[in-house]
Amino acid sequence: MKTRQDHPVALVTGSSSGFGLLICVELALRGFIVVAGIRRPEAQAGLMEAAERAGVRERIDPVQLDVTSETDAERAVSYIRGQYRRLDMLVNNAGTALGGLIEEVPAAVWLEQMETNFHGTVRVTRSALPLMRERGKGRIIQMSSISGRIGFPGYGPYAASKFALEGFSECLALEVRPFGIDVVMVEPGAYGTPIWNKGFARMNAAPNSPYRNMLGKVLAFSRKSAEQGGDPREVAGLVADIACMKRPAFRYALPRSTKWTIRAKTALPGRLFQRMMAFILDKA
Repeated sequence: MKTRQDHPVALVTGSSSGFGLLICVELALRGFIVVAGIRRPEAQAGLMEAAERAGVRERIDPVQLDVTSETDAERAVSYIRGQYRRLDMLVNNAGTALGGLIEEVPAAVWLEQMETNFHGTVRVTRSALPLMRERGKGRIIQMSSISGRIGFPGYGPYAASKFALEGFSECLALEVRPFGIDVVMVEPGAYGTPIWNKGFARMNAAPNSPYRNMLGKVLAFSRKSAEQGGDPREVAGLVADIACMKRPAFRYALPRSTKWTIRAKTALPGRLFQRMMAFILDKA
């Protein structure tokens, strides 16, 4: 009979809602012990209720993990080392979506966005690598976005953080490959998760802003995309599939519309692709 130490162990950041919550449950269903990183411990109720409904509550182990805190990151990995002596999977999911038109976005917002989405991922990854490297194997799944491949007006801070994540992950994959550690990128398009509602609430322009009309179109397009987006469980299922694959690809984009948009950017001349994106925005 398997003990808790016999199960593969995954650390998932940003686990209290959205993709993170669903990924935790799906990984637990696939046999993982999931150490669920949650910024505020009082926010774990939703996750534990979902785990209870799925019959996997005993496989979810919540820990406090604010990815902007070096202490939290090191403490979480130290806990995993002491409790389980292994870390098979790291899912860097924690993030926020901040936006606005570039000229009008305050410096503090740029710093906040990068601190969570980029530096937070770097911070947790650096803390986790020694434990994976010592065992000679592991997998790191980076939750990127279509915004890590394509810039869209109004999403400058978010896109910048995800483009940075993509470059970081390409370097990381080559550096850790000799130690048996694999890196995979997941690039979702629009899905209806709480991250977008939080982001929309902070996107605004001054009454006399020259960008006011454009921001209105951006918000209309973004809300429509989120409302018509796919089921977030599709993303969680893909992450769990990748976790169980022997040799996954480096990048996965979903849904199908996201794949086609990325392919269009690759295939079309840059200016033509920009005109196409501007046309789509105008029709929002």
